[in-house]
Amino acid sequence: MTADSTPALVQNADTDGPAPAGPSADRGPRARNTKAYLQYVAAKIAGAAVSLFAVLVTSFFLFRLIPSDPVKQMTGGRPVSAEQLQSLRRQFGLDQPMWQQFTSYVGDALTGDFGLSFQFHAPVIDKITEALPATLLLTGTSYVLYTALGIWLGTRTAWRNGSLSDRFNTAFALTLYSVPAFWLGLLLIIVFAVGIGPIPGLFPTGGLDSGTGETGFAHVLDVAHHLVLPVITLVSVGYAQTLLVMRSSLLDEMGSDYLTTARAKGLRDDVVRRKHAVPNAMLPTFTLMFVNLGHVVAGQILVETVFSWPGLGGLFYEALSVPDLPLVQGLFFVFATAVILANTLADVLYPLLDPRVGR
Repeated sequence: MTADSTPALVQNADTDGPAPAGPSADRGPRARNTKAYLQYVAAKIAGAAVSLFAVLVTSFFLFRLIPSDPVKQMTGGRPVSAEQLQSLRRQFGLDQPMWQQFTSYVGDALTGDFGLSFQFHAPVIDKITEALPATLLLTGTSYVLYTALGIWLGTRTAWRNGSLSDRFNTAFALTLYSVPAFWLGLLLIIVFAVGIGPIPGLFPTGGLDSGTGETGFAHVLDVAHHLVLPVITLVSVGYAQTLLVMRSSLLDEMGSDYLTTARAKGLRDDVVRRKHAVPNAMLPTFTLMFVNLGHVVAGQILVETVFSWPGLGGLFYEALSVPDLPLVQGLFFVFATAVILANTLADVLYPLLDPRVGR
């Protein structure tokens, strides 16, 4: 038998039998990995769907435990006849049995219809869409700043572990991380908005703008001026968490053998840090970044309330005080959905960074 007529065979390590050589042999493990990854993604998406349904159920029943009559709250304590109260309950569907209210709510919510706001007499989705840009402006700006600052400082402090700057930055971050964001916001308002002692009031106490009708670049500067204190509040708390996670992850990597090997090859210390240590230490921080990304939509309820920021957080607080059940339920569902989707996206992307996940 000549070499040309001999079939190209290779030994299969799993079955001890022959397997065809060539490109098809290389596609086997890759195809299995792709199939396993798709199964992993499908499981995560199914889990997210179950979580979203659980949120729908929770958002409906949770806020009905509030001991308050929303119809009486809407009348503002004014004397109203029983017939008028009954008419309002019928108008908003509050006279229906609980199970019927629930099925109607779930069916409408799945189509994006969260009902009519008791307080504003407008569709809930319209009120959410109206307030969303202000929240994205505030929390999105803060997210970018505290993520970049936390990763940079976390890397620096870990690489100089035990130094004076490491001890100072770690202690300062722990202090800020333990401070409630709304309390820090109130403190900043007292010191830098109202003014105290020799410090004059430099910034507005709240709101998105001054309401003077300015346009163009003047309006941009006005909004930026109002952003300073709430952004500082969110960045101060958010960067501390990112710094601590990044520092801890990098410290775990610093004793690894591959870093010793990289140094033995003559690589500079900053190259070893940037190209070898930091990318591997970024994995836990990557997850935290996506968790925080979900909170960009959810906003910060108390911080927005303290600064009278016209976003989703302030709207939620205002709706909860009535209680405006359709608006509260719609906002709660949006907040939870944003967090669930961000976590699911992190789970889906994580195996692409670390192949050990999802096997």
